[in-house]
Formats: sequence, C-alpha cells, structure tokens
Amino acid sequence: MNDYDAVVIGAGNAGLTAAATLQRAGARTLLLERHNVPGGCGTSFRRGRFEFEVALHQLSGVGVEGQPISLREGLFAQLDINDKLEFVQEHDLYRAVVPGRLDLTLPADWDAAIDAIEAEFPGNRDRTARFFELIKQVTFWQICAMRGMPAEQIDAVLFTYGLRPLEDVLAEFFDDVRIRVALGMYWTYLGQPPSKLLFQDLALTLFAYFEFKPWHVRGGSQAMSTAILDAFLAAGGEVRFNTGVDAILTQSGRAFGVRLDDGSEVIASDVVSNASLPATYGMLEGIELPAAVRKDMSTRRIGVSGFVLHMGLDATPAELGFTTSTTFVNRDTDDDRTYNSWRSFEPARGICVSSYDVAPIGFAPAGANHVSLMTLQYADNWKNVAPADYARTKFAYAESLLDLCETVTPGIRDAIEEVDVATPLTMMRYLGHPGGAIYGYDQDATEGWLFRNSERETHVPGLHLAGSWAGIGGFQPTLEAGARVARRLLRRKA
Repeated sequence: MNDYDAVVIGAGNAGLTAAATLQRAGARTLLLERHNVPGGCGTSFRRGRFEFEVALHQLSGVGVEGQPISLREGLFAQLDINDKLEFVQEHDLYRAVVPGRLDLTLPADWDAAIDAIEAEFPGNRDRTARFFELIKQVTFWQICAMRGMPAEQIDAVLFTYGLRPLEDVLAEFFDDVRIRVALGMYWTYLGQPPSKLLFQDLALTLFAYFEFKPWHVRGGSQAMSTAILDAFLAAGGEVRFNTGVDAILTQSGRAFGVRLDDGSEVIASDVVSNASLPATYGMLEGIELPAAVRKDMSTRRIGVSGFVLHMGLDATPAELGFTTSTTFVNRDTDDDRTYNSWRSFEPARGICVSSYDVAPIGFAPAGANHVSLMTLQYADNWKNVAPADYARTKFAYAESLLDLCETVTPGIRDAIEEVDVATPLTMMRYLGHPGGAIYGYDQDATEGWLFRNSERETHVPGLHLAGSWAGIGGFQPTLEAGARVARRLLRRKA
C-alpha cells in the first residue's frame, strides 16, 4: 500500500493550493517544505518593530464580493478561507513617474482612469477608451483560447493584436510617449520590456487589476499562506517542514515517491513538484531524462531575479509624500535601456515603490511606514562578486534605488529606522531557484501558453509540475496553477 496518494514538493503558492485541493478532495497528501514556514515568496520577516512583506506588491484577481471568476468567489471559496483573510483594497493601480516628464496616478477603475489621462493629456479620451476596449476584447478571446475554444471560433482581434509587441500597439493608439510609458508600467511585473512583451500579456494583467481591483492581505502574504496551510491541515493533510527532497523515485518510467534528505523514502501514487524545473528533473532517479524534456529545457533561459530594499520608516505615508500604495519611478522613457541595465551594476533606472501603509496591512506601528523599493536584476553579475565585496556592492546598489525614490519622496533617508537588503543571491538561497529567478524562466513569447505548457505534460507519468516554472509567474497565476494541476490529477484518477 502507498504511504500517500500524493506527495507535494514545496510549500510555495502552487504547492500549497495543490496540496489543499488534493486533501480536501479526499486524496491522502503529504506536503514537504525545506524551509521552516510555508509560502516561498509569500512570506514575511521581522526587523525591530516592523514586519516586512517579502514579495507581494499587489494581489490581482481577488474581486469584490459576489464577483464571479474571482479568487474570492473561486479558489478561496473552494478552500473555505475567505473568512480567514482580511482583504485590503487599493483604490489606485499605481502612480507612474518619470521625473520632470510624467507624474500620473491611474485609478483602479476603467472610466476614472480615462478621466485621469484626459485631465493630464487633453485630447486623448477617445484613444484611451478605444485602447481599454481593446484590452477587454483581447483578454476575453485569449481566455477563450486558453480554455480550448477552436481557433476558427476566436475573434480576429486576438490574432491581429495579441502577439504584437506591446510597444507597437501603444504607438498605434498614442502619439505621446508619456502616455505609452504610463500605460505600460506593469511590464516590470512581467519581466519583459514593451519592445518584447506580447500585448496579450499586458492586456491580461491590466484587465485583472482594473476589473478585479488591486488588493493586499492584512497580515501580508504570510497570512494567506498560513490560511491555505490551515485548510490543508484541517482536511487531514500532513506537512513536514525543514525537510528537503533528494530524489524523485521512478520505476518502469513512472514516478512512485520521493527520497528525503534524511535518507527515508515516501511512496505515493503521484508526485507534484512546486520546485523549479531544473531541480525537479535533476532529482529524477532510476530513469533517463526523456528526449522531449532535454530538448525543451535546452531552449529555455533562466529568468530575472529581484533586488529589494526593505525599509521601516519612522514617519507616516502622508509625511513622506506617498499618495498611492504602488509607485513606479523610471529615470526616463527608455524602457529597453532599463531592461538591459538588469544585467549590470548601472544605478537602478526603474523601481517599484510599495508603501504598505497607504492602505495599511498591519506591519508598521502607528505613526510609521513599511516601504519596499524593488528593481529587477539578473543573477549573473552577483555571482561574480567576491564575498569580501558583497556587502559593499549590495549597499552601494541600494543607494541608487534610494536616489531614484527621493525624486518623489525627498528626505526619505532621514526617516529610515530599519533596513534589510535582498539581492538575487538572497533569492537563490531562500527560494532554491536557479539564478534566484522569481518568475521562473524568462517570460518571453516562447514561454507563453501558445508555445509551451509544462504544467500539462511532464513526459514522466506520475510526476506533475505546478508553479511559475511550468507556466506564468506571479501570485494569482501560481495560486490558481496549483489548484488546477490538482484538479486535473483528480480527474485522471476518477
């Protein structure tokens, strides 16, 4: 008899929702996590009197009560955790700033955003309305296609616009580069510049935030991770922390369990991996890696990591000049140069500033503010930094983020009480991901759902992949992916 019906490797977003979905459906499930807390990126840590959110900037897809196809009415309701979570709504998508050229706040509402753009850039109301309608249409038909609707039934708008670079589509609608920069700011959430990013990817992202609003969770992403884990445990699931997996065991070409880092073995009908694809396939034992997997892996590139400056500030958001929870600040409008700078130590050219107390999530004491500054960075340069130079290098680079932040919040340095800096090497250490990649592989056109779907096919029976390395990165996509993989597994067993 098997020890379990399923073993889930990794308690990140997808691992948690996969495990909870399986266990609540009656599958005896063991969840394994090498860290001592659940969540992966969805966690927090303390410094002095502050708690710092590790990775969640805005949670898309939550929706308002009663809104269909939302996380609230879908996944969270299915896991019965809505009453365990207190959602904090952000009423603006973001403030987009290019010092001296652009300062525009986009409300989290289609019509209000049109009004805001028209107020700042008169004469663009109709263009913006048509652009927003295109976003809605491309997103609708993209979802239809992703759900299996035959190509001949898909409206031509998806094929006309979906696979074009975002930069080209924006230029078709807007003459003013400042509007194009403002509306394309979420490209950093996707890790590809507008010259490379498919329009359909930005459309889906903007739609998710406009239609379902940007949210956070009181208590941070750790509260969400804990709620999902509690749902798993309440259903009878078993979790083992501080437990690594050394090997995925196979026999006759099929996965049948895992060997743990203490040498013990666990037998299960199915293995779900929330680890990176290189790590997952590297753990396979007793089988030659299928040729299809080798070919697939050879054509993929490790994605971008992050550099984050966490700060506890002895001042309120209002005192510091924060008007929105999320502010994007770019040095100029050259997005390609910003993207290329992620492979160097050139001073940060673009940052995402998150003030978690404009709409408080409960991490800062009264009269204080918890802020993070983030930019993206590939890990290669950091791997080459000598240990003796590491601290100096990371704090020097952090100063460049502060320099950029001070263009919108002068004097922020004077309010710093606590600080912590995370580099791509930090991400590598805590996530166990090659290159500290936060989105998995580079999220370029070849990684899209049209060309790959590692989540659906591992070429190893009994092994299932869940998470950003098998699909789209980000919180909502990975939360949904874990549950989707679990449901697919359950259907095959039915």
